[in-house]
Amino acid sequence: MNVGRDETTPMRTEAMAITAKLRRQKLYRRWMGASAVFSAPFLLACVVLVSTGSLAPVYGLAAALLAVVGVATLLYRHFTHIAELQDYVQALGAMPPSVDSLPSAPRARGGGLLATGLRDVIVLSAEERQRRRRELQDALAGNEAVLASLPEPLLLLDDEKVVVRLNPAARELFGERLLGRDISTLLRDPELVEAIGKALEEGVEQVVPFALVGKVERHLTARVARLSRPSVENATVVVTLNDITALKRAEQLRADFVANASHELRTPLSSLIGFLETLRGPAADDAEARERFLAIMHQQALRMSRLVSDLMSLSRIEMEEHRPPTDRVRLDEVLRSVVNGLEMKAEGRKVSLDCRFDAPLTVLGEEDEIAQIFQNLVDNAIKYGKPGSKVTIEATAMAEGATRKGRRLEAPMAAVSVSDEGEGIAREHLPRLTERFYRVDPARSRELGGTGLGLAIVKHLVNRHRGTLEVESEIGRGSRFSVYLPQAPALASTQAASTAAE
Repeated sequence: MNVGRDETTPMRTEAMAITAKLRRQKLYRRWMGASAVFSAPFLLACVVLVSTGSLAPVYGLAAALLAVVGVATLLYRHFTHIAELQDYVQALGAMPPSVDSLPSAPRARGGGLLATGLRDVIVLSAEERQRRRRELQDALAGNEAVLASLPEPLLLLDDEKVVVRLNPAARELFGERLLGRDISTLLRDPELVEAIGKALEEGVEQVVPFALVGKVERHLTARVARLSRPSVENATVVVTLNDITALKRAEQLRADFVANASHELRTPLSSLIGFLETLRGPAADDAEARERFLAIMHQQALRMSRLVSDLMSLSRIEMEEHRPPTDRVRLDEVLRSVVNGLEMKAEGRKVSLDCRFDAPLTVLGEEDEIAQIFQNLVDNAIKYGKPGSKVTIEATAMAEGATRKGRRLEAPMAAVSVSDEGEGIAREHLPRLTERFYRVDPARSRELGGTGLGLAIVKHLVNRHRGTLEVESEIGRGSRFSVYLPQAPALASTQAASTAAE
């Protein structure tokens, strides 16, 4: 704000100087005209006296000049006072409200216009005006502080449903794209638009639920009310938003958890109950059967433990999905840690790990969640890769404007791909791979210890990081899972932006 005021001050000063010059020229012409008007009767008398011979021409001319000079001198003092008053009033008008002391008033000289008390009236009026301006500025600053501190997004609309103001919470949610635009062109919810129309026409206050559709869907409620009087920006309607995404997700997650858990736990629980009944009955004294059954029961119990753990993890991720993480994470270091942790498992299946990393890559994210993404992907590649095959983990940087599948990137991205040399996945299965409990081969998945939730967890974690997951596969040649995550801005740029903001 200071920068803008400093840039406009020279232009403003120049404009004031030009205005003062033009005003003085106008006063000069008025002074000359007034001098001529007040001198006219005496000049006419001199002409009459000279023409009748009562006064010598030389004396008549001298008397006329003396009259003009005398009148002009008397009027000059008054017009000078008027010019001083005008300059003083202009200086008062140019004062910012934050200035406490008024400029020095012109001195009253005896016999002039200022000596009549007009100077004191102007000074008192200027002081009162400055006091009221400061009060108004304080009130506006207080209102601005209240709006800025509100945690809920708030929009102010005019009679044309155009957004004339946003508070910081609304800017964080929508950016600046709403400002100056018709709200119905951006928030295309018929019930919300209808509620705003009723508030404008009838003054009816309403609460309307609606959804923001995007990469991550958000659920909100809008409280629409008409203002008792238009604001400074001519706003007549206020829309207050309340984010209920977490509440909606909790409701959905509770329903999904009950449905999924009851379905997936039914089989291992049935097995455990059956084996327990057998051990308590016919096989009570059969040591060999007991050992075999206990081993199977242990496997089923471990499967249920993994299932519950994955369900809880997925529920937690979905609850936080609408809040993007903002930490800076070294992606190459996370990938090396994941690979090191899975080396023994890869050796056990006779699978080699081939890592191809670029220079250090930094992304915006949460380190544990990014590790979980690639832990799941690399673990799947090892499990479903053929013995003696290779799993390739490759990470590269993609600059802003680079093309990916015919589309230009709007921001720098880090691309990580995990490729295996397994049996591949048929095309019809690809769109459903990230669904909960969806398995291409359920028997093989259970045999390898899969819960059917790994790729669902990957999808939601990638969504939370505002990234993209792509899957390519060919029967007989293997699969390739690619993750694109936003790169973190350079530290220098971040610091520069922070300094500018301050």
